[in-house]
Amino acid sequence: MDKWGRIAARGALLTLALLLGPLVIALDRLGAAGDLTLFVLAGVALIPLSWLIGEATDNLALHTGPGIGGFLNATFGNAPELIIAIVAVADGLTEIVRASLVGSVAGNLLLVLGFTLLFGRKGVIDRQSAYVSLGLVAFATVLVLVAAVPGFHGDPDRRSLAELALPIAVLLLIVRVTVTRRALRRQRRLQALAEVEDGGWPLSVALVVLGSATVVTALLTETLVGTLRAFADTAHLSEFFVAVVIVAIVGNATEHGSAVLLARRGRVKLAVEIPLASSAQIAGLLIPLVALVSWFFEPLALSFRPVELAAMGIAAVLPALVLRTGRTTRFGGAILLAAYTVLVSVFYFSGDR
Repeated sequence: MDKWGRIAARGALLTLALLLGPLVIALDRLGAAGDLTLFVLAGVALIPLSWLIGEATDNLALHTGPGIGGFLNATFGNAPELIIAIVAVADGLTEIVRASLVGSVAGNLLLVLGFTLLFGRKGVIDRQSAYVSLGLVAFATVLVLVAAVPGFHGDPDRRSLAELALPIAVLLLIVRVTVTRRALRRQRRLQALAEVEDGGWPLSVALVVLGSATVVTALLTETLVGTLRAFADTAHLSEFFVAVVIVAIVGNATEHGSAVLLARRGRVKLAVEIPLASSAQIAGLLIPLVALVSWFFEPLALSFRPVELAAMGIAAVLPALVLRTGRTTRFGGAILLAAYTVLVSVFYFSGDR
């Protein structure tokens, strides 16, 4: 088969793979497949979507620079996580909400960043941008610690704890917005000084593709979460473990894939920016936003468990040590993955409250 024949064959396979997403969504809405079947199919359907979001982010970064490109990827990529959290809060699943948010932060900074460093090419990162993101995660950890300590004893969902979370959520949002504005201004200045790269998709096309892929991802994620209970029962796993590990990984599946894909292509600065920006957005935006929105359904207390707070702290400190030189190393990636493996083991033995 010649070069153009191989390209055509890959294009046909990719088209079929991308059509799997809408097919799975239709099967779920029509009730035409069992939960375990839907779980497997939805997981497979997320793979080509990861590639598509990675392509869109890569082309978007040609116009915006890696900093803003990573921020936009995180914004679109965290939409499923926000949907999961709000739906779960409306259903009164407060423990699952808190666990999935913490799991997303730890998963991005240890699992995704670890894979990105281990399997990507070596390169230089934007050290200042990285430390701003990690600093925001550390600041959020300290703030939620204040709200969480009173919940170590007694009912963790009592109304007084939810009321305590309100000013903390507002403060965290103010800090997040302030930091984001300054960071974006810096990235625009850097992009103005950088050389414009030729080729790639037009900016409007990249935005439309990224937005469309995110919508399909959000619907697939809803299907995955809806079938997780059947999976958990079959695998004999606690709800806490499912939420903090599996839901968190599923909710950020496309970001995981796109970051590793970009790292393999040598787009190291952009690849590293994706999990860092995503974790900062979850810690500084999603956690307080969900806490505020929850008052329309059932007030959510930020009474995280000690093991969850420890996970957030480790996820903020360890990458800072690994990235302190401003260059990526495979050994650093292996350290992050080893730390995530240990955390998963701790989560498994922690069980439900």
